[in-house]
Amino acid sequence: MNVTLRQLRVFQAVVQHRNFSRAGDQIGLTQPAISRCIRELEGQLGLQLLNRTTREVEPTEAGRNLAGKLDRLLDELELSLQDVQGMAQARRGKVRVASSPTLSANLMPACIARCAEQHPEIQLVLLDRVQQDVLSSVRSGEVDFGVVIDPSAPDDLHCQPILREPFCLVTRRDHALAQRKNVAWRALAGENLVLLDHASGSRRLIDKALAEQQAEVSVVQELGHPTTVFRMVEAGIGITVLPALALTPAELQGHALTVIRLTPRVERRIMLVHRKHRALAPLVALVWHLVAEVAGQMHGDKPLPNA
Repeated sequence: MNVTLRQLRVFQAVVQHRNFSRAGDQIGLTQPAISRCIRELEGQLGLQLLNRTTREVEPTEAGRNLAGKLDRLLDELELSLQDVQGMAQARRGKVRVASSPTLSANLMPACIARCAEQHPEIQLVLLDRVQQDVLSSVRSGEVDFGVVIDPSAPDDLHCQPILREPFCLVTRRDHALAQRKNVAWRALAGENLVLLDHASGSRRLIDKALAEQQAEVSVVQELGHPTTVFRMVEAGIGITVLPALALTPAELQGHALTVIRLTPRVERRIMLVHRKHRALAPLVALVWHLVAEVAGQMHGDKPLPNA
């Protein structure tokens, strides 16, 4: 059965006016179009709904039965469609976003502030988690979307790159490499490194770059947060490699640390992720685009901060 909403609306108008022409005037169709809709509806149902006479149209018993239920059903359908349509125009609600610690500290505050400024009726709720937990919360539906380091495009997630940034070397100012403007990855061979642990989305990329550049290093500490890494480097325990986004003046100011570009340039990609084949709700899509916009205004080639 392939009964259309248009056919039902036409039938409703004909029963109300008992005339094809007047029904057509009400809903903006010609009399032949009205007649065709009624024939199609009767054909789909397999029975006659209207008795046609030269003066008026009378519903049959089946027609009266359908007409008696149709007003309520169409009214309920219209209300439901209005509710759904209202979702597209909604500007009030809560959007839950998960991101890994570096992004939570150095990207998401600007996004939350922008959202509060431009869309004060939207509450952007941030869950600060390690990368694997971010991906798990996206997959489970606990959050609407996540902000992560390139997860190598898993088949079950839709990924949108929003920012590329380089990895940099951070040393104490009295370190032998500290006076160089650029340091080759291979020059790190033999050095003691303090690195983020493997829960970080960046660690896989750092290990890959060291291996490709044949830089055999000694990883003396593996830690969960960049702030702890900075303090270890400051204490002389080792040097570190971190993404540019983590190298904020607030982290470096007042400490005897310096930042140096690594060559060749190795980048990490920041991505927005949500479950594949699941459309974002309009409110979520609005925040998704806002985060992408804020990230797009950050440039990986900006001057590196130095204390």
